[in-house]
Amino acid sequence: MTSGRAPVRVVVVGSGIAGLTVALHAADTGCRVTLATKDVLEHANTRYAQGGIAGVMFPDDRADAHLQDTLIAGAGLGDPAAVRVLVEEGPARIRELIALGVAFDRAADGTLVKGLEAAHSYPRILHAGGDATGTAIERALVAALRAADIDVVEHAFLVDLVCDGARAVGVDLLLGETDAAEGRRVRLDADAVVLATGGAGELYAHSTNPDVATADGIAAALRAGAAVADLEFVQFHPTTIAVGTPFLVSEAVRGEGATLIDDVGRRFAFDAHPDGELAPRDVVARAIARRMSEQDGRPVRLDAAPVHPGDPAARAVHLARRFPTIDTAVRERGLDWAREPIPVTPAAHYLMGGIATDLFGRSSLPGLYAVGETARTGVHGANRLASNSLLEGAVFGARAGDVIRTDAVTGTWVGPAVEAGASAAPAADVPVTTPLDPVPVFSRRRLQEAMWQGAGLIRDEDGLSHTQALIAAWRAHTRTPRREKEYEDENLLLVAAHLVAAARARTLSVGAHYRRDTAPTPRSPAPNLVVEGSS
Repeated sequence: MTSGRAPVRVVVVGSGIAGLTVALHAADTGCRVTLATKDVLEHANTRYAQGGIAGVMFPDDRADAHLQDTLIAGAGLGDPAAVRVLVEEGPARIRELIALGVAFDRAADGTLVKGLEAAHSYPRILHAGGDATGTAIERALVAALRAADIDVVEHAFLVDLVCDGARAVGVDLLLGETDAAEGRRVRLDADAVVLATGGAGELYAHSTNPDVATADGIAAALRAGAAVADLEFVQFHPTTIAVGTPFLVSEAVRGEGATLIDDVGRRFAFDAHPDGELAPRDVVARAIARRMSEQDGRPVRLDAAPVHPGDPAARAVHLARRFPTIDTAVRERGLDWAREPIPVTPAAHYLMGGIATDLFGRSSLPGLYAVGETARTGVHGANRLASNSLLEGAVFGARAGDVIRTDAVTGTWVGPAVEAGASAAPAADVPVTTPLDPVPVFSRRRLQEAMWQGAGLIRDEDGLSHTQALIAAWRAHTRTPRREKEYEDENLLLVAAHLVAAARARTLSVGAHYRRDTAPTPRSPAPNLVVEGSS
């Protein structure tokens, strides 16, 4: 650090893999970092990630193959430059996690265990604790953060960004709320703000996300005028347990042989794609939705018998060892997946869009960075490849953390090349062609049901226009939020308005955005030219 210069002040909002990585890397460059998180440090989407982290960690795998898999899964809409960064820098970030104490599963000879998931051409998925990869990563990063010279503010809700002209200079937080008392507003000044607040799972009636995923960072960025992009691309995970509270059953289970069957025991996924259960997530999720519709809404079933054929007792031991978190959740719901198939259904899982950024997390608003699910880096295109989300958080979190100090000291700002599809706050305020009378009273549950029905897994113009009209009617009523849940509701409404507007504007189906009323856009193969001359 230059002698006599005050340290660059950085506020990071969010404590998943992306936020924790930004904070650690920024602190290593000499920044004065404060990390604020909505709950406790450990309560972030990262801890729920079961499947693992993808990376080219084996000598017979290639970065080019990982790049091709990512672009193909993204239906040809991924940014090849961003994907190149992801796959080439990913191994270093994974080794960094290992150095921090993440104990990825290893075979008896000490080599890392390989896992296969849908749409990967090579078994490059690393796991920890069987299906507890996210928890292992979160614990290691939190331990590193607590040992670093980083201030932590827990139970801090992001109310809004603070801007000075066209630059982010801090955040307003809500602290100290209890059941009996409202919280107090506290302002943190900063030279740089990093939003790592996760996605928007709470927009939907069925979601794999924890209830903190209320799009707070994206909404704050929209209000500040930052560009967002690709909000129409919402990934619906094919398999959540259809008994009790939704619980994700990792794609790794299908990667190890589990099959999807209908009421008569027929494997139906091959009707939709030659890769069957290991087709891209959007394809499998829609195949399940169609079959559920054909059997009067009843869930399909996941058959784990092929994972460990033979004796059910031996299978039970294997499933409990390989997938301990899922096994516990299955048995807590009174199911025995070692002996019989379990009912599963799709649920909202991951937002591919978000705050538009460049390859270092810079947004279109100077001073504001975004990383993780909050950001739209371009690596996912129209559909995220399995187990690329943790990798994205680590890679782009490190990149942002490494440049923040230099950006602040030099005063330069590059930012993303904002595309035609990107939008800021006024973009969602489009004319509504479907007026509603009467308008139902707003509630979060009504919003979630409306989004599930009108802007969910399968969409059409009638459903989208009706949902847009309903959201516009709710937004037309002025509300003054005071409590955290009320602020969350306003954030969800704002982001829902943008998501539905984007879904209406994209009239052709592509990737996770599927419209039954228009022709699909053909999946584009990853162009060979983007991998020439690379390793």
